[in-house]
Amino acid sequence: MHDEQKIHARVAVVTGGASGIGATVVGLLAEQGMTVVVADIDGAAASRSAATLREAGRQALALTMDVGSPASIAQGFDTVRREFGRCDVLVNSAGIAKVIPFLSFPLDNWLATMNINVTGTMLCSQYAAQMMVERGWGRIVNLASVAGMRAVGSGRTAYGTSKAAVIGLTRQIAAELAEHGITVNAVCPGPIDTAMTEAMHTQQFRTEYAKAIPMSRYGSTNEVAAVVAFLASDAASYVTGTAIPVDGGFMATGARGI
Repeated sequence: MHDEQKIHARVAVVTGGASGIGATVVGLLAEQGMTVVVADIDGAAASRSAATLREAGRQALALTMDVGSPASIAQGFDTVRREFGRCDVLVNSAGIAKVIPFLSFPLDNWLATMNINVTGTMLCSQYAAQMMVERGWGRIVNLASVAGMRAVGSGRTAYGTSKAAVIGLTRQIAAELAEHGITVNAVCPGPIDTAMTEAMHTQQFRTEYAKAIPMSRYGSTNEVAAVVAFLASDAASYVTGTAIPVDGGFMATGARGI
């Protein structure tokens, strides 16, 4: 099978695929020729996204999936197996975040964030990897965050910790799946213009955050999706267990303007 035929045969599942970074990833992978499964808790939005892609001549399926629910995840991957018999690429993009000071951080949000951001990522990876092993090839890309590499502002007790856990999970899965021809990597965005950051970041926070970034700006979902697409490709065959910041130089920099 030629390389182009291989790409066109591949099936990519993207959780949180109906909005934000996930939606941009879906569009790019579809453009490259993969069949994309738009998995999202918002089933109506996923259906609209998949319909738009099909109208443009792409191969797309909508899937209502709540990554906070093990039963929903199991049902979703059963559908993928039934429809396609394979899962070649998994992008774990679904996640939640709230900003609440540590001293009053509520237990219910801590538990929900860990359940969706960490346990959901683990379970989706497990189901996808079981299909990847059958073909001896696969790509898992987890959306983590620079907040999982260093503390970013205050109030991110659950979010930052969950993303640090995703990075650790990425390394562990990568070590175990390498022998099966499966690579597992994390992409760690800095501040990206999405609906989530619009809701979480005050104007003052945006201004201060931009000052801490050598490129002095927020990134775009396209800039993150491009790295995800690389890691999901044949070209990234010797890259596994990594956590790559896409952050305009934020992680590389200490004090600025001195």
